[in-house]
Amino acid sequence: MKRAFDIVVASVAVILVLSWLVPALALAIRINSPGPALFVQLRTGRNGRPFRCLKFRTMTYERNATFKQATKNDRRITSIGRVLRKTNLDELPQVFNVLMGQMSIVGPRPHPIALDAQHWHTLPGYPSRYAVKPGITGLAQVRGCRGETARLVDMVQRVRLDRLYIRRRTFLLDIKICWWTATCMIKGDKKAW
Repeated sequence: MKRAFDIVVASVAVILVLSWLVPALALAIRINSPGPALFVQLRTGRNGRPFRCLKFRTMTYERNATFKQATKNDRRITSIGRVLRKTNLDELPQVFNVLMGQMSIVGPRPHPIALDAQHWHTLPGYPSRYAVKPGITGLAQVRGCRGETARLVDMVQRVRLDRLYIRRRTFLLDIKICWWTATCMIKGDKKAW
């Protein structure tokens, strides 16, 4: 049922929104700063399998850049990137990851491989957040645990909510998380730098 929900929501999003919004945003990104419109990053998927996660590029382009989490007032974030991050529109290309079966609409957010390496063997229960497909949105994100995890307590809280979602996931909870995500998109997220 979850996969059917993913396919229906992703297909509707592609037809009604992404078909015109992706080209418009891609053009805006390219005009705003040189480099590709899409950012492709290796992230951890279900059962620890890596996949290429798609996002709109929100930072200045640097070929082969070393991973570094975005921080508040990060100079690498472009002006259009700031808007995309605030509204979560930078995540829209992940709808294609959903259609390819690498992600779900709702689930724990996939972390970059380098960030996982910092916590995989040291934070109890960390790998279990990948027992399900990662999501475009998740319980941790709509409950304020998104963005930079400079302090260990930030990651501990995120993992706690991810594991809670995995234990209690239902179709109704997924619908609620989608609603909360839409609300955050409209209001703008304070933790989205």
